[in-house]
Amino acid sequence: MTLEKSLKMRSQAYERLNGKYLKEAQRLISKRDYTQASEKLWGTAAEMVKAVAARKGIELGTHPSLWDFVSQLDKEHPELMLKKDFSYAGNLHQNFYEDWLGRDYIEEGLAIMKSFVEKLRSFD
Repeated sequence: MTLEKSLKMRSQAYERLNGKYLKEAQRLISKRDYTQASEKLWGTAAEMVKAVAARKGIELGTHPSLWDFVSQLDKEHPELMLKKDFSYAGNLHQNFYEDWLGRDYIEEGLAIMKSFVEKLRSFD
């Protein structure tokens, strides 16, 4: 298998997980399980970042590498405000451990993560 084909398959797997986590987050929000929904929303963002990186031939394996890659994308496309959206995802990730965000933050996070995903889908 070529590296290009391997990265394409990896990107598709990340996108599949992205969709799975987004659906799970929506279900968890409807059940008012906001801490679990927070983590699924973080996963939604993280998997989509990994998908974009894989399409560019880059493998991301750590939290710092995710943040660095989003920072790079943000410098290339500042009008998309990707760092702002990903920072919200980081707060959602922290909420999984701390449970300090209210329902309104989680519901807003769902909208922000949907928008973030759409922005990243525009990258080839």
